[in-house]
Parts: sequence; structure tokens; C-alpha cells
Amino acid sequence: MHTHRLATLAVRAAGLERLYPDAGTPWQPSALYLATHPHSALDALSELARAGKGMNTVPDDWVTVTVDVRPWLERKWAAVLAHCTEVERGAAPGLLAGFPEAVRERILATEWYIRQDAVSTAAVRTDLTV
Repeated sequence: MHTHRLATLAVRAAGLERLYPDAGTPWQPSALYLATHPHSALDALSELARAGKGMNTVPDDWVTVTVDVRPWLERKWAAVLAHCTEVERGAAPGLLAGFPEAVRERILATEWYIRQDAVSTAAVRTDLTV
């Protein structure tokens, strides 16, 4: 959660020219993609739920991007295992390590994201009574 908060603030702050004037020309990303799991993925994630890992999901229509990452699954799995303390203490990577390869593939083969515009396009309000 803390990483999410910091990343979100960093994206919003990236275009503020007065925040870090010596850092060069500010650049504002147009969007931030937030990783998530849709309700419809619960079937694929059921092994994690049975192992005691709570699953937070969002309505399917919130998901704006779905990516099939099977071509990079071996590299993704190596990255998961690189989080040694997470594997050792039984967090999600540790649970995944105990599953058969086919189950891991079902869980890790798809990634879902919610696109969030990085810059608000809402008009500046001067009347707070409305």
C-alpha cells in the first residue's frame, strides 16, 4: 500500500516545475496503470484463497487493460522468487512456491490493470457552495 501511495504521488508531482527546479524540464505522464484482480479472476486465484490468502478484487468493468504474460512467465516467476523474505515468511510468493507449476501458471499468466489519468481534467472550482 505504501508503494502504491508513493508511486501515485510521484506521478502527480512529476509535472510540477517548482518542486525540483534543478532536475530539468518537468514531464507529466498521461496515465498510471494500477495492478488489480477482477471478480471474474477469483476462479483462477482460488488456490490462493484456499491457502488463506485474502483476495481483494474489483468489478470486471473497472479493468481497462488485460495482459497475457505467458511469454514472460519464466522471467516473472524468477522475479517473484527474488523476494526471498516474502517467500520465506509465507506471503503470496511463498504460497505460490508451494503450488504445482500448472497452478502457478494459471495464477500468474494474466495481469489486469485499471488506467487512472495522471492529471485531472476537472475544471478548477472557485465556488465551494455548489
